Amino acid sequence: MKIAIGSDKSGFSAKEAIKAYLTEAGIDFDDLGTQDLDHVVPYYAVAGKVAPLVQNGTYDKAVLICGTGAGMCVVSNKFKGVYAVACEGVYSAKMARAINNANILAMGGWIVGPEMAVEMVKTFLATEWCQDLEDWRKENMKKFAVQVSAIEDEIYGK
Repeated sequence: MKIAIGSDKSGFSAKEAIKAYLTEAGIDFDDLGTQDLDHVVPYYAVAGKVAPLVQNGTYDKAVLICGTGAGMCVVSNKFKGVYAVACEGVYSAKMARAINNANILAMGGWIVGPEMAVEMVKTFLATEWCQDLEDWRKENMKKFAVQVSAIEDEIYGK
């Protein structure tokens, strides 16, 4: 699994904590956002760089951190096949994967601290689509995926 990670200034400390965890866990990642606080990259540029790389399969998943996570989601979700969800806790990070098949975890550096951010990433990366769901819900999720794909094809073309 290869992960992209990026932040603007507001998510920098959470991103650095997540990078330390990913390194320690031996997870392959690239930091495509702000590298130091003297050279800040705005959220829309970070998300605009990362989302197409998730879209084309260069990265399996991504973690993006701005002030609230919302800005990263707005930009990322403009790309077909990219499903970014702004989460504020471990449970929402798990369910973003299990139910929504999210491939980008977005979070807010103003909302979650670095330790919580790491726990959210651990859970997000460890959860598979439809994991721990009841059979009826898994069937609904499969229908969801087909319907979303059809909507994307209508909007973006095949």
